[in-house]
Amino acid sequence: MRSKRDITYKKILSLFRIQNGSPFFNAKGLAIGVFSGCFPFFGFQTLIGVFFAKLAKGNIVLAAIGTWISNPFTYIPLYYFNYKVGSIFFNTSSNEIIEKSLVIDDLWKQGRIFSLQLLLGSSCVGFLLALICGCIVFFIYKIKIKR
Repeated sequence: MRSKRDITYKKILSLFRIQNGSPFFNAKGLAIGVFSGCFPFFGFQTLIGVFFAKLAKGNIVLAAIGTWISNPFTYIPLYYFNYKVGSIFFNTSSNEIIEKSLVIDDLWKQGRIFSLQLLLGSSCVGFLLALICGCIVFFIYKIKIKR
């Protein structure tokens, strides 16, 4: 059995270094993974990221690693920020997640609006983060090839 000391940040970072393929191939995989990781589909983000990376012919390993942008430490801040961004598009007060005077009939409407705001915000934030991370990884692999 491996001890915790055997797993270091150098070994984790080596996963990035040993990836073969063009810089665009690797960047596409990671960007798809980051985009998938921004959605609140707990447990399915890696599967979704790998599926779309396979579909787009991107790096599958980097897509799986990219979904780690959301983890137990970042769930709450990331999804709260995604909700805030989504509420901008609906012109609603993001401070009021669920109204205080809630009637049972309005519960389904409130849930649908909340979900739409969260998914729209996740799409926008995911697209922006995927673009940023994809560009960074592209240039890192481009520099690695020159050496």
